[in-house]
Amino acid sequence: MHTSPSSTPRIRLDPRPLRAARRQAGAALASLACCVGLLAAGPAQAQPARYEIDPDHLSVGFLVDHIGYAKVLGMFRTASGSYRFDEDRAELSEVRIEVETASVFSNHRQRDEHLKGSDFLNSAKFPRLVFTAAAARRTGERGFEISGQLELLGKTQPLTLQATWNKSAQSPLGSLGGFGRKPYVMGVSARGSFKRSAHGMSYAVANGWVGDEVALIIEFEAVRQ
Repeated sequence: MHTSPSSTPRIRLDPRPLRAARRQAGAALASLACCVGLLAAGPAQAQPARYEIDPDHLSVGFLVDHIGYAKVLGMFRTASGSYRFDEDRAELSEVRIEVETASVFSNHRQRDEHLKGSDFLNSAKFPRLVFTAAAARRTGERGFEISGQLELLGKTQPLTLQATWNKSAQSPLGSLGGFGRKPYVMGVSARGSFKRSAHGMSYAVANGWVGDEVALIIEFEAVRQ
């Protein structure tokens, strides 16, 4: 007896389980590739936070000997600055402080005008003195040695500041950007000194009337951005 082709029974397979298995295999391979990529890249590291020095809480002062009797205490009324700081690692970098030389103040009008002139700061020609440092060396739990460069009267010379990290905390005062968010503030005290003659400021150095060494006093609060 002959059976016609149309009467031969057909077996139909459901393709859905096979498709699901393929999708699961593809997802597993993608997940494995992602994990391998993460392992190759290594652990992600947060970038150091940027800090802007609050000009309302920045004091740049100086002390200079006057004929051996006493030191003149002065300050600059206008200055600004910024830096980066990784609080977890206590790493300081990208330090920059700019001071407007015409803002010098020593509580004596005639002396201040002399200081702005060509014998000293020559503010008309050199309106700013600038301190920069690429990084700092930690010297203690809250101590740092900041070795950088001081640009004054168009000449750049090394300057090292010894700095103390006083405190970092949410400020109990004020808000940031009008959004009611209180800023995170870091407070720093720094000290250093340099010879003004190294920058070409030699007035009254030879006769000892005005000291050559200038002691710097820097106090500031900076806001984390």
